[in-house]
This record gives sequence, C-alpha cells and structure tokens, in this order.
Amino acid sequence: MTHPAPPAAANPSILPFAVMCVGMFVALLDIQIVASSLQDIGGGLSAAQDEISWVQTAYLIAEIIVIPLSGWLTRVFSTRWLFAASAAGFTLASMLCGLAWDIQSMILFRALQGLLGASMIPTVFTSSFHYFQGSRRVYSAAVIGTIASTAPTLGPIIGGWITDTLNWHWLFYVNLLPGLALTVTVPLLVRIDKPDLRLLRGADYPGILLLATGLGTLEYVLEEGTRWNWFDNLTIRLCAWIAAASLALFAVRSLTYRNPVVDLRAFGDRNFALGCLLSFVTGIGIFATIYLTPLFLGYVRGFSAWQTGLAIFSLGAASLIGTPVYVFLARRIDTRWLMMFGLACFGISLWSYSLITHDWGSDQLLVPQLLRGFPQVFAVAPSVTLGLGSLPAARLKYASGLFNMMRNLGGAVGIAVSAAIINDRTNLHFQHIAAHLTPASGATGRLLQGVAARYGAMPGLLGPANSTSLRQLWHLAYREAATLAFADAFRIIMLAFILATLLVPLMRKVGAPAPAAANAH
Repeated sequence: MTHPAPPAAANPSILPFAVMCVGMFVALLDIQIVASSLQDIGGGLSAAQDEISWVQTAYLIAEIIVIPLSGWLTRVFSTRWLFAASAAGFTLASMLCGLAWDIQSMILFRALQGLLGASMIPTVFTSSFHYFQGSRRVYSAAVIGTIASTAPTLGPIIGGWITDTLNWHWLFYVNLLPGLALTVTVPLLVRIDKPDLRLLRGADYPGILLLATGLGTLEYVLEEGTRWNWFDNLTIRLCAWIAAASLALFAVRSLTYRNPVVDLRAFGDRNFALGCLLSFVTGIGIFATIYLTPLFLGYVRGFSAWQTGLAIFSLGAASLIGTPVYVFLARRIDTRWLMMFGLACFGISLWSYSLITHDWGSDQLLVPQLLRGFPQVFAVAPSVTLGLGSLPAARLKYASGLFNMMRNLGGAVGIAVSAAIINDRTNLHFQHIAAHLTPASGATGRLLQGVAARYGAMPGLLGPANSTSLRQLWHLAYREAATLAFADAFRIIMLAFILATLLVPLMRKVGAPAPAAANAH
C-alpha cells in the first residue's frame, strides 16, 4: 500500500527558506548600503546637500508603506509569486538606480526599489512558520534574527568598500545577479499557498490609501523634521497632521471593516503586542547606532567610507558569532530569559558607547561593538518566536507585516531622535564650553599662546596669528561639543532598552503549535 507524500510543512526543506532569506538580506542591506556613500552619489549626480539624504529617505518611505500590506498581498498573489515579482521588480529598480542621470531620477528609482522589494522581508517571517515546526523554529528564528540585525549593520561596510573599490553605481549593480537568481529559483522551489485573486474584489482600498498616506507622511516627518526644525516648518506641521488623521482613520476603519488589509486586532494578543513593542525598541537601537557611529567617525574623526567600514566591522562579526551560541542555548533555556539577556547587553553596550571621546576609533569601539553585536540575535530572534508564534496560522500573514513595520518604524524614530539630539545638544554643549573659554581662563590663554606661536611666523599663509588661534579654538570646542552630544544620544537610547528589558517577563512562554496549525494557510 502506498502512502501519500507528507506535506511540505511536515517535511520542511531548508533550500526554499534559504533562497528566500537571500532576498530578505538584500532588501535589508539596501536600506543602509548607501549610508557611507551619500557624498559620492551626490557628487556624481551634481545634487545639492539637502537633496542627498532623499536617496535613503525615498527607499525607507516606500518600504514602510508596503511592508504592512504584504500579508494581504500574499493572500492575493501567493507567497511564491509575490516574492518572485518582488525580486524581479527590485532587480529592475536597482539597475535603474545605477543608471540614474540626476538626483530626481535617483530618488524616483530608489522609491521604486523600496516599494517593489519590501515584500521580501515579512514574507520570510511567515514562511519560516510553514517550513519549521516545534523546536526547529529555534533555527529559523535565529537565522531571521541574524539577518534582520546584521544586514543593516553590514550595509555601510559593504557600501563603503564597493564605492572605494569601484564606484557608487555598483552599490546597485551588485543586486542584479542575486535578484535574477531569486526571480528564477523562487517559482521553482517555493510551494506554500495558492493565489486567491477574488480577494481583489472585496479589498479595503480606502484602508490601503489611508495606511499609505499615514505611514508615508509620518516617515517624511521623522526623516526631515530635524533638518527643517520640526514644527517650525509649515510642511512638517502639515504632514504631521495628515499622518495623525490618516492613521487614526485607518485604525477605526480596520477595526470596523469586515476584511481589513492589516489585522490590528492582533494587538489584543499580549505576546504579539509586547513583541511589536520590543521589536520597535530593537529597531531604534539597531538603526540609531548604525546611524550614529558612522556619523561620528565621519564628522568628528574625519574617516573615509572605507575607514568607517573597517571601524565597525567588529560589530557585524560579533553578530555572526552570536548566532550559533543562541541556537545552542535556545534549545535548553526559556527564550524569554535569552531575550532579557540580549536587551540588557544592548543597553550596557549603549552605556559603554556613551563614554565616547573625540579620539575614538577602531580600537576604542571594539568592546562596545562586541557588547552590542554578540547578543543582538538574542534580542531579535526571540521576539519572532514569542510575538508571532503565539498567533494562529490564519492570522499570521496579516500580523507579520505589522510586526516587521514596527521594527522599521522604530528605526525611523531612532534615527530622527538621534539627529535631533545631536543637533540640539551640540549647540547646548558648545555654548557651555564657550562660556568657559575666557581670557581669565589660564588654560585658554596658554592654548591661544601656543597656537599663535605655531602659526604666527606664517601670516601670509594662515592670516594673523590671533585669528588663527581663535579659529583653532572654535574647532576644538565644536569637536568636544559634538562628542558630548553623541554620548547624550547613546544614553537616551539606553533608557529605552532598560524599559524593554523589564517588559520581557510579561510575555507568555510559547509552546509547540497545534498539529493543524501547520497547514492552516
């Protein structure tokens, strides 16, 4: 007597999951791959200083709009075809970015890149629950957690090396080969669910419009607020009002409509709600430190893109080392305690970052980055298992996009808050330092005399000795003020991790899923 072949969920295949993880890695990597090369891109496209940041902002806005919609899109087109179409669109947009002829075309193509590639991220989360059951989910959660935490970290490193070795065009051309490979292999390997185009007829299109408007304008406010002095600017105020109104109306619509595109009712599950909050905080920490460290090394230390990449390399290496350790421990220890360890170590690392001085480089950053990188997977992976693992399979797709959005939204908030702190606190510290730099100060007098003696013999090259002394003194004061502002930013982010660590015991332990859940797609 012959027996039917076991379903894919009962006999999971590593290969389809691994292929999808490549797509997730590439999509996350491209968030930060331009971070250390924005000046090169701006120079190549003759862009103004205030236009360059939109190379990154456009990608983030588009991505954060699509991610929460991915659950509904998966139900409509199936995991297989949505992922393949997303990979194909991302590849095409990457090629267009490399061919961009001015800053306007680059911004448009970067928005398309984020829009088309975003679905590759949350789709991997839901697929892991299909391919891996029971204790095997420890491995999939560890892989996902490692990718989610290391890909943005490696972005500036890889981007800096590519720009210095080749040119900025190759930041985008490197996506072509993996993108084409994904477009071909995913339809051949992935068999999870079937499309249901009937869902297009009863879709909540007003809800989609409200969500896109709300998240798009919110991301714009967070990204551009610091540059335009927040609510002193009319455009920022208007976008903030639009974001608040749109998201409020979307929440009402989603809670009252029969078939919403995002399952906000999932927040009624305590584990999912706490998992989203902890994912939000982790997003703040991951993206804020990636933003602050290269910024400090570039502006305070004057490092090049490649030097910056080398300086933060230990962070990525430590993250990779932490993964097998997490897998070993997660099979023996309650993942809630592992998550507490990860969040607490993240907080301790931020405290060690706050001891920063103006002469920090690779050597001084080593210990803080080891403390930040090694336990990173301990902070990210358990939130996947505990937050999404507590939901029934029927709700998983709709909730996964929301869960992923929270991490990216946390990243946007973390970067915005960090930028505001650097801006405000640098000015405050500079005023405090300048108030003590008076002729009555013996140290100030000795410094001015030393600089004057050094440069006074070359008035034709450097101007009057006294003017040169004052200019040098200004630069020293500003450098110290900026360094103190970076320390303040790290301390404030640390407070969020202290709170997050204390919230973990409120989560329930997630057991093995019911057998029926495996096929409930």
